[in-house]
Amino acid sequence: MTITAERLERLGACQEQIEKFRQIWKDGPAPMTVESAVENADAFNWDWAARYLLTPDNQDEYKRAIAPAGAEYERAEAPAMAEYKRAIAPAWAEYKRAEAPAGAEYERAEASAMAEYERATASALAEYKRAIAPAWAEYERAEAPAGAEYERATASAWAEYERAMARAFATLYIAQEAQK
Repeated sequence: MTITAERLERLGACQEQIEKFRQIWKDGPAPMTVESAVENADAFNWDWAARYLLTPDNQDEYKRAIAPAGAEYERAEAPAMAEYKRAIAPAWAEYKRAEAPAGAEYERAEASAMAEYERATASALAEYKRAIAPAWAEYERAEAPAGAEYERATASAWAEYERAMARAFATLYIAQEAQK
């Protein structure tokens, strides 16, 4: 069983996915095996592949097959997301506090007249960006460790979920194509 970049293009795959496909398999067809799918689990959107390459019955089976891995990812992700939100909350609140006056001023300028939109908002937008730049920089500085910790905490669960999606898709696609 194989899949080609041309088939993905005909089905409306996004350019990023087609480019990844071509990086891995050049111009040739991709061998669809469970091993090749799992090896490239993190490279492709398996939910999209299931939606466009599997029959409706196999799409339902795919959803059933990945449900346990999805639940496990959500279980692992929930505390990491809670910690991420807790960690960034003070910085986000400070950013919103600092942004509010500049945002309100920008919205007033923008609402003044659609015909004068560019003239009315150009200086307000520049002032808005100037006004929020320090708060945004501080937010990004404060968010970085929380984001890194979230990624670290969820990486293995996400990788396992991606492998489960790839495995389920490949297994069902191979069986489906063998019946043709």
